[in-house]
Amino acid sequence: MKKILAFILMAVSLPLLAAPGPEDLIKQTSNRVIDEIKANAQGYRSDPASLFKLVDEVVLPHFDFDTMTELALGRHKDEVNAQQKPAIVNEFKALLVRTYAAALLEYNDQEIVFLPMEGAVADGKVTVRTEIKQAGGFPIPINYALRLGDDGWKVYDISVDEVSLVTNYRSSFSRAIKKDGVDGLIKTLKERNDSQ
Repeated sequence: MKKILAFILMAVSLPLLAAPGPEDLIKQTSNRVIDEIKANAQGYRSDPASLFKLVDEVVLPHFDFDTMTELALGRHKDEVNAQQKPAIVNEFKALLVRTYAAALLEYNDQEIVFLPMEGAVADGKVTVRTEIKQAGGFPIPINYALRLGDDGWKVYDISVDEVSLVTNYRSSFSRAIKKDGVDGLIKTLKERNDSQ
């Protein structure tokens, strides 16, 4: 019985041990995407759908969209019913894919510098800090807030130049909900995604 229990514990632990830590996760993902962009920049510019696919396959599995959406909804999260939540999460995800992909197309061999991480891996919540070096300009700080869940480390917020992505969307989500309700927010997000 002890051998069976030890085997089960080892089988459950191995995927967690093999999973990359938060810094390695951000480095590996960033390097893979940048290598792809460098190798096929013109192709991605002429066919944005292929870039959306790259982001969807390589980047998005490492994001916690449920948490990001809840944070962006802020105090309005309790107004969202069970039918509306998946629609908001999906539309917000599509919006972030397009926003992230558009930013990637601006990449022009800038250097990414990894700074000391904030927080402790043992606590299950960290911030991976980076800077994008700009030729002739100040570096742009980009920080990734991650937490450890059952399926590994996931990004739940990104801040660019000290501006949080979810906080930035919170004000626009709030305005849309106050004006037209939760269904109005879903409609606004859908229209914005369809127009891109």
